[in-house]
Amino acid sequence: MTRPSKLTDLDGLVAHIVDGCLLAIPSDSSGVSMAATRALIRRGVRNLHLVVVPTGGLPADLLIGAGCVATLEGAAVSLGEQGLAPRFREAVERGAIDMRDATCPAVHAGLIAAEKGVPFLPVRGILGSDVLCHRPDWRVVDNPFAESGDPLVLVPAIRPDVALFHAPMADTSGNIWIGIRRELMTMAHAARITLATVETIVDCDLLSDEKMAPGTIAHVYVTGCAKAERGASPLGLAGYYSADSAHLADYAEQARTADGFGRYLADHGMRRAAA
Repeated sequence: MTRPSKLTDLDGLVAHIVDGCLLAIPSDSSGVSMAATRALIRRGVRNLHLVVVPTGGLPADLLIGAGCVATLEGAAVSLGEQGLAPRFREAVERGAIDMRDATCPAVHAGLIAAEKGVPFLPVRGILGSDVLCHRPDWRVVDNPFAESGDPLVLVPAIRPDVALFHAPMADTSGNIWIGIRRELMTMAHAARITLATVETIVDCDLLSDEKMAPGTIAHVYVTGCAKAERGASPLGLAGYYSADSAHLADYAEQARTADGFGRYLADHGMRRAAA
């Protein structure tokens, strides 16, 4: 039986991401689809609940600055060596977005819970932190298997509407090779739909190759895949190309002001949609 094609173009891919959806994206070093991020900004998507897995960087800052995000959930948003993420910081200070503080283990726990089909996962490291004061949806309970008090934090499952990332390759059936980036596998298993841009599409079955199969997301978890060469740029893709540090430094400088951010969007083919 012939499988339905999961291959599409970039516009067809991002058409699955609708206003108000819960969108999960990885950290800047794990395969970010900057090509899809730019397409979403051009389209003017709105009111996203953005989950950064487990931290965010350039794409989160761009989406926030362009007015695409209503809620941000994650452990941090930063431009790394370039310092603070200016549009994120300004949005939080103005109260323009709902910030749902988390920790890296908590984000992963929520996604793993969704992957396993359970309503929550217990974690310990958050106990005693101020994060609990800002997350009334997290519950502290005693371990029911302990003889005496043994508190745990129950983190609810995070079930993204869409998981979006960039990967080195896919095959013509829609299987996607991610290599060692296991958080992308968890995202795909947890999400209702998975979308990816890739550097190349190969005419073989990645799952039939014993070396490639362990790092491959099976096509049954993939809704759509589009070829986008250098689709993570100006960020890097491990083993393929490095981040463009000059570009990132220029962004960090321009995005310090709303006017500078607007010029950056215009200079790089992203028209900021009217609010």
